[in-house]
Amino acid sequence: MRSERRRVIAATTIGTAIEWYDYFLYAAVAGLVFNQTMFGPLGPAAATIVSFLTVGLSFLFRPLGAVLAGHYADRFGRRGVLMITLFTMGTATTLIGLLPTYDTIGWLAPAALILLRILQGTSAGGEWGSAVLLAVEHAPVNKRGLYGAGPQVGVPAGLLMSSGMLALMTAVAPGDAFVEWGWRIPFLLSIALTFLGWWIRTGVEESPVVEEMRETGTRSPISGLFKSHAGVVLAAALIFAANGAVGYMTTGGYIQNYVTDPTGIGLSRGDILWAVTASAAVWLFTTAFAGWVSDYIGRKRTLAIGFVVQAAGVAVLFPLVDTGSIAKITAALIFLTVGLGLTYGEIGAFYAELFPASVRASGASISYALGAILGGAFAPTIAAALREATGGTAAITVYLMAATLTGFVVTLLVRDRTGIPLGHDHEDAQAAGHFVWEKSAGSL
Repeated sequence: MRSERRRVIAATTIGTAIEWYDYFLYAAVAGLVFNQTMFGPLGPAAATIVSFLTVGLSFLFRPLGAVLAGHYADRFGRRGVLMITLFTMGTATTLIGLLPTYDTIGWLAPAALILLRILQGTSAGGEWGSAVLLAVEHAPVNKRGLYGAGPQVGVPAGLLMSSGMLALMTAVAPGDAFVEWGWRIPFLLSIALTFLGWWIRTGVEESPVVEEMRETGTRSPISGLFKSHAGVVLAAALIFAANGAVGYMTTGGYIQNYVTDPTGIGLSRGDILWAVTASAAVWLFTTAFAGWVSDYIGRKRTLAIGFVVQAAGVAVLFPLVDTGSIAKITAALIFLTVGLGLTYGEIGAFYAELFPASVRASGASISYALGAILGGAFAPTIAAALREATGGTAAITVYLMAATLTGFVVTLLVRDRTGIPLGHDHEDAQAAGHFVWEKSAGSL
């Protein structure tokens, strides 16, 4: 049993890290390369905004992936869905690395880029819910936060790997060489990582909750989720959106683009990529810590503390970034990731305990995808537009602070459900007592 649990944690963590390595590569390169090689004819400012719009575009397709993956994960299991999403993401990422530029084939290049980004978005939308539920549903009751933090850790791990690889390539292929071919190498490596993830996931058993539902013949259409739990989906989405809007300042590539702009701060690509890599390492550890500590103090309390710390990180982010000092920028990004980790590590267990077993994969996947749209999808675009309109970064800080406050308020309205039974035979308790004004479920 213990060895199986270790395999589950390894498979969900490593597999998710590979998925998000692929996903974050695009976001970083969008602001560093694609604005020049794919959208250059639009002019510097417009090309940057459109390039970030393609980052956000993929988020619009995450609900599609979430609906499809959640539906089939609830009906047939989490494991098979994870294999499909991994392969789809890896294939799309590898093909991006092979794409010709605008100068070679004209508008066919950005059109193909957008299509492949849509495939990435669909895959990302389907990956997360099945991964965290596979981990949490295998976990002992008192370690759900820790187990659920495994796939969550995969996200900063993916950022660390993608930023690290891009930073390495700026050294191997400096200057114009990076724009010409250096950026392609990390994308092409995705094919090897995909097969590694595939091999790891083949040895994992299906979730015990899914096995229970198979025995009882339970089938629940996705319409049941919105009919009975629409408010829960919205609350869960807003909480994640508050984390995503802030996190996508780096994971969406905005900071990288902002500080390397030769008309602005003008730092080197390598410097900011190494700074992001350092912050990703801290994010990884704070994410794991949040999952672990939530098993002791509860998901709600951990989230509330996290949003307070996140607000402090937002307050100092751009004042420190605007100094142009790489040391201060690195410190700002590291401090920001402390709050991001504290509002992210427990989300897997929090979502699993929020929805009934029969619609859990659909509820978790769709809430996460909607939160990504509301928070992260167009955060870099909004930030770029606010700076263009105001000539400074103060408006961006206000925007990020408003998002953080929204997450904090919604967290206070949700009832803590840490430790609720997750089995199919406790559906009545799972379907009740989500908010502080509702009567608490008897089994909580």
